[in-house]
Amino acid sequence: MGSDAYYTGCDYENYQPHFLDTCFLCHRTLSHNNDIFMYRGNTPFCSQECRQEQIEMDEASEKRFKLSSSKRSKSVRQISETDTKKAVRTGTVAVA
Repeated sequence: MGSDAYYTGCDYENYQPHFLDTCFLCHRTLSHNNDIFMYRGNTPFCSQECRQEQIEMDEASEKRFKLSSSKRSKSVRQISETDTKKAVRTGTVAVA
């Protein structure tokens, strides 16, 4: 067998970093000897400040989503209310 059959080196073209290698927000390299601040299970941050900034961005995004979805449901209700105000003829219909 050739010596290349036992090669275990890293293929840099296909290298994908571990999710704990860098801060999710600022992409700073996380040190193995320092604290890693986690958020929502598996999102790493280098500091409490980065983590807090992400929390605030997520809360703002969720608030915008709730407002936009409530506006959509309100407009749907208004459309359905205008549909019920239409004149309707009542009577008997005979089909032969």
